[in-house]
Order: sequence, then structure tokens, then C-alpha cells
Amino acid sequence: MNELEKKSIRQAVRDSYGKIAESKTPGCNCQGEACCGSSNSGSAEGISMALGYSGEEVHAVPDGSNMGLGCGNPQAIAGLKTGETVLDLGSGGGFDAFLAARQIGESGKVIGVDMTPEMISRSRANAENGGMLCRCVNDFRS
Repeated sequence: MNELEKKSIRQAVRDSYGKIAESKTPGCNCQGEACCGSSNSGSAEGISMALGYSGEEVHAVPDGSNMGLGCGNPQAIAGLKTGETVLDLGSGGGFDAFLAARQIGESGKVIGVDMTPEMISRSRANAENGGMLCRCVNDFRS
């Protein structure tokens, strides 16, 4: 694969996730099983609970941060402790970052990184709406 093809793919992913970030619909907004698969259809809450998040966790984050885009539950195996620093790559709307912040407490730090400015904007808005401090980072490397 040449550099032009790689850049084209990266841009297509950025464009797709940018549109998802601006959408009010949970999930990847695809049609049928070809995109997300039948297990990812439904509400963001249902998708997250199918991945192992509890109902309490799903409802403990600011509105709009759980977008139903997850592919696993990293906190189930992370063993986070008070005061730790967490790096959330591909942080999207902030769902895992906000849950991690609850686990590590005031003395800890969560760093959310995403490749689209739209997702970072959404995460910042979610943090503000939830009364949380957010230092969200964009990664615009080509």
C-alpha cells in the first residue's frame, strides 16, 4: 500500500467518525450486519451492557458520552487504583475516560486522545455538561 492510499484511508476513517460524533444516533449508523454486525444494533446502553458494563456504570457518565461504539470493557481487566494516570486512546465521546476518572479519584489523571476534532469537541461538551474537567487531545498526524 502506498502513502497516498494510507492517507486516503486515514481521512475516510476521520470523516466517518466525525459524522458519528455529530450524530444523535448511537452506534456506527450503518445499515444491516455488514458494518457493525447484529450484536451492535440497538441502544448505546444495550451495546455497552453486552460488553460487560453494569447498568450503574452506563448511567454514571454524562449524557452523550456513551455512543455505543465500544469493542470491549477495558476497565474490567485494568485494575485501576486511586491516583493512577490513565491514557484512553480513541476516547470518542469520553465514556471510558469518565468511568476511569471515577475509579482513580481526584489525585489521578485521565488523558483522552482521539483522531477527530469532532469527537474531541463532543467529549469536551460531555465533560462540561457533566461538571467535569476535560483536557482532551487531538491527534492529527497524517
